[in-house]
Amino acid sequence: MDIQQPFLLFLCVLHLTLMGVLSKHVDHRNLFTQRVCCKRQSHFVYIGQDILGSHISVDVGMCRSHCGAPTTPSYEAGKQQYSKYSSMLDFLKSKKTRPRGPAASQSAGPLNHLPSCGVTQVCEPTGMRVDRLLLFEGPREVAVIEDCHCEIKLAQCIRVPGLRTYFSETPYEIVIDVGGCSQSRGSPDGFSCVPTKFESALVETPNEVDLIQTVAACELKESCYRVRYVEYYYETVHHAEGVKEEKLKEIDVGRCLGSCTTGNRCLLRSPSDPEICHLWSERQSSSCVPQGYESHSFVNQYGQIRTILSITSCHCRN
Repeated sequence: MDIQQPFLLFLCVLHLTLMGVLSKHVDHRNLFTQRVCCKRQSHFVYIGQDILGSHISVDVGMCRSHCGAPTTPSYEAGKQQYSKYSSMLDFLKSKKTRPRGPAASQSAGPLNHLPSCGVTQVCEPTGMRVDRLLLFEGPREVAVIEDCHCEIKLAQCIRVPGLRTYFSETPYEIVIDVGGCSQSRGSPDGFSCVPTKFESALVETPNEVDLIQTVAACELKESCYRVRYVEYYYETVHHAEGVKEEKLKEIDVGRCLGSCTTGNRCLLRSPSDPEICHLWSERQSSSCVPQGYESHSFVNQYGQIRTILSITSCHCRN
């Protein structure tokens, strides 16, 4: 009995020591530790003016995809830095006198390059809500990121779930899977996984029933691309036997979707680091427009010849 007690004590000490050593080598690979690095950070976007004429900026959020990186300064922090200067001229001069070179980039430390989700994952929103704002030009909807997590980066271009909360904190609050497209790996240059087929969901509101567009299917397309859009018309067909037949004519008139790169959207940059933007403008409206057309002629139910144009291709307008 006297021999067993010291031996058991020795085993306990040895076990605790080994657990401590192993934890030092395992913690940095722990999945929970990696997921903590993928988190929501502030990202202010200028929306416009409200009905009182005040400028409105909304924190729509962004998912930070690297561990150890410095937190993106908030909109208030940007205004504080800008307030140090007496004029915009002094503010611009300070940006030119900022030291550049390898020394400035190395001061951030080696932790800035640690991936948060690994090579096969991406930091994406896990929940979003849609806020409705009353602006001077009318009501606007703004999608706001609520939280982020690590999501597996798929090799295929497929439709993925995308949950959005509408009418948050009201009796009409509802969560709808509006869907989205996966960020596929190994896509050809210039191609992206984009929505090509849509469906609709009905949402009840105090005043009316809203129609929410949802993504039904995705394909690999260029940034500016054509999607199928079907319209139906009554067509009258005269057969050789003198029989007149009225039937539905289906025409794929097409639609242009996607967007084209249009300049820089940053409105206020950090005076200490121009790579940091404190305030962004809204994403520019799509300049993806029809390029090629095709005509479809038929006789309608009134005996008149009608011609419908359909889009055959799209391109980015200069």
